[in-house]
Amino acid sequence: MTPFARRGACPALSTPMQTGDGLLVRLNPVTGEISPKQLNGLCLSASAHGNGIIEVTARGSLQIRGLTEDSAAALAEDVNALGIEARTGVPVETGPLAGLDPAETSDARQLAERIRKSVAEVGLATRLGPKVSVIVDGRGAFCLDEIIADVRLVAEREGWRLAIGGDAKTARECGGFGEDGAVEATLMVLEEVAARGREARAKDLTSIGLEGRCSTSPPSVLPDISPARGEIKPSRRLSLIANVAEQARSVELPISPLARSEERSTQRTKSQRFGFSNDERPERERSAGSGRTERGDVERPASLGLLNLNNTATALSIALPYGSMDAADIAAFGEAAQALGATGIRPAPPRVLIVLGLDAAGCEKLKTTASQLGFITNPADPRLRIAACPGAPACASGHFDTRAVAQEAASGAAELLDGSMTLHISGCAKGCAHPTPAALTLVGGENGVGFVVAGTAKGLPAHYTARYEAAETLARLAATLRAQRRAGETAAACLARLGPAALPPGQTTTQERA
Repeated sequence: MTPFARRGACPALSTPMQTGDGLLVRLNPVTGEISPKQLNGLCLSASAHGNGIIEVTARGSLQIRGLTEDSAAALAEDVNALGIEARTGVPVETGPLAGLDPAETSDARQLAERIRKSVAEVGLATRLGPKVSVIVDGRGAFCLDEIIADVRLVAEREGWRLAIGGDAKTARECGGFGEDGAVEATLMVLEEVAARGREARAKDLTSIGLEGRCSTSPPSVLPDISPARGEIKPSRRLSLIANVAEQARSVELPISPLARSEERSTQRTKSQRFGFSNDERPERERSAGSGRTERGDVERPASLGLLNLNNTATALSIALPYGSMDAADIAAFGEAAQALGATGIRPAPPRVLIVLGLDAAGCEKLKTTASQLGFITNPADPRLRIAACPGAPACASGHFDTRAVAQEAASGAAELLDGSMTLHISGCAKGCAHPTPAALTLVGGENGVGFVVAGTAKGLPAHYTARYEAAETLARLAATLRAQRRAGETAAACLARLGPAALPPGQTTTQERA
């Protein structure tokens, strides 16, 4: 086993990653689920070899922290003994209920499997960096919009829409494809990324002018791709990427409310450019609350509670507060699920567990048990609007107790947590719990706890407060927003309008820490 992987790598079982609280391992079962018995065994192993905390990440991976080099090896042995086969290679992710969800536009499993096999056949896994990933989104009950991927394939009524290098908002769109075309286009993008080395990502393709390598100027659409038939001419391999670069230069990333308004106008133009009418194209945007929260839109609630599946089956979805819980509590939940006859448990985005194999009555009983153990079962729970890393004392890099502040915020800053924004509470500037910009971020540092408006944990804060005053300052900010909000205005929109002025006086800047 490698002693530990460099930071930024994917911390799989064989390559644990060094963090502030020891080594970290991330586990993705090949089948997408584990049995209740396997979950119980994994909890026992996490308690014996790690810090006794199990996490479900925003991407739906299981994560175990606080390991040493020796205990990570012992954990891997336990996982093998439990019969949990971990996924390796380039991640090709689907929704957690693909093929079971009556709400999905298309079953993503076949396309995802074809991509996995094609990637393996051409040996791309060894040439791509560990963070490179593909999402095949069938548009079901579980929203994958905020997950960043190098290639995004999103189901349309006919075929798949492909975009590269970002989440649903920031990825650069390339057009519509049939299934065959989607497979080949995905390989084209990944080949271009691999050609630039293991540090490259698909977003990097937008920063270089590939059109100079083409014999003709890049087309405004993709003439060699037939969405109906799924055809791509391999001889035009660079046309796809050149077109992406051309689009990227014409669309700037949003940096202010005004820029976001202009970007939405640009998106409408792009909808027409790629042959989708304003009524047909933004199906995901017309869905209730599917907008990004930093624009002030109401956030789509998590799919929690009882879920109706195909063939009259039922599932139960519950969330882990801030994505983590004590392994003993998760084990107790697994034991209750096993006693009721559950057949499988699936970790899923965003930080939830889905239980399969129970009828509606069994799901209701297990839901009650989950609530008693501290899981989130109500989609209106304010804790769902908070992204908080383990912080101190769990993580040696944390400068303050993030979870304590999160708990106080959930009860004392309700005005902030109206569903329109994510509150990010980070123990240090790494921002592990929420790498992308948030409407408001609290970040620990040598100067105390900083407040960053419309930025990441790396942003230079507009205001600092003592660690023990962080929750109180947050409550004062919530009170300010309550007093300043206009009729019908969300918390995120109010904070965006007021900006750093909503905070006590301090230095205001958008510079990034080194």
